[in-house]
Amino acid sequence: MPGLTALAVFELLGTGLIAGYLGGIIGTGGCVLMLPMLVFLLKYPIPEAIATTVFAVVWTATFGAMSHAKLGNIDYETSAIVLAAGAIGALLGSVIFALIMKHTGALQVILGAAFLYAAVRMIYEWIKKIPGSEADEIPGKPSSKAAIGFGIGILTGILGLGGGYALVPSFIYLLDAPVHLAVGTSMISMIPMATVSAAYKMAQGLTDLVGGTLLGLGTIVGVKLGAKTTQKIEPWTIKGIFGVVFLYISLKFILQGLGIKLL
Repeated sequence: MPGLTALAVFELLGTGLIAGYLGGIIGTGGCVLMLPMLVFLLKYPIPEAIATTVFAVVWTATFGAMSHAKLGNIDYETSAIVLAAGAIGALLGSVIFALIMKHTGALQVILGAAFLYAAVRMIYEWIKKIPGSEADEIPGKPSSKAAIGFGIGILTGILGLGGGYALVPSFIYLLDAPVHLAVGTSMISMIPMATVSAAYKMAQGLTDLVGGTLLGLGTIVGVKLGAKTTQKIEPWTIKGIFGVVFLYISLKFILQGLGIKLL
C-alpha cells in the first residue's frame, strides 16, 4: 500500500470530509467517493481499497446514524430487521470476496454494475422532480425487509461499499419509503454490515488501518453536516446528487475493468 506522506494525510482527511458530507446526505456511508479516490488518486490496489473503505464506512455509518437519530430520520423497526439479515449476508459476501479478490478486472465491473441501475433511476426522478412518499414509516413485510438486508449484506461483503448505495434505492423503490427515512434507516442498517465486512478483511491483512482511520476522522464532521442538509433540500435534489455521482463512478469502474480509462 502507498506510503503515508503529508500530502496523503491531507488527501485522506479531505476525502473523508467530502465523502462523509455526501454520505450524510444520501445515506451511502461516503463509500462512493472514498473507494474511487483510494483507487484512482492514491493508487491503492482494488482489494486493499475495498478493505480500507469498508473500515472507514463503519465510522461514517455510526456517526451518520447518530445524527439522523437526532433528526428523527430512522425507522427502528425496519432497521432492526435489515441490519440483522445484513450482517449474515455480509459474512457470506466476505467469503465470496476472499475467493475472487485477485480478479481485479471482474471486481471493477461488478462495482460499476452495482451503481448503474440506481444512478439511472434517480437521475430520471431528479429530472421529473418526483418527490416520493411522505409516510412516517417504511412500509413492507418483515420478510421483504430481511431479504433486502441479506442481499445487500452479501454485496457489502464483496464490494466493501457499506450497503447504502443499494439500501437507499431499495427502500425508496421496493418499499415506497420517504427519502429522509430511507437515508437515516440506511445509515443505522449499514453499521453491522460494514463491521462484519471490515473485520473479515482485517483478518485477511488487507486493511490500511492508518489510512482508514484518517478517512473515518474526516467523515465525522462531514456526515453531521450532510445529515443536517437533508432537512433543507427537496428529496429529488438528493436523488440528483446520488444519481450523477453514481453514474460517473459506475462508468469509470466498468470501463477500467474492461481496460478503458475514463478521466
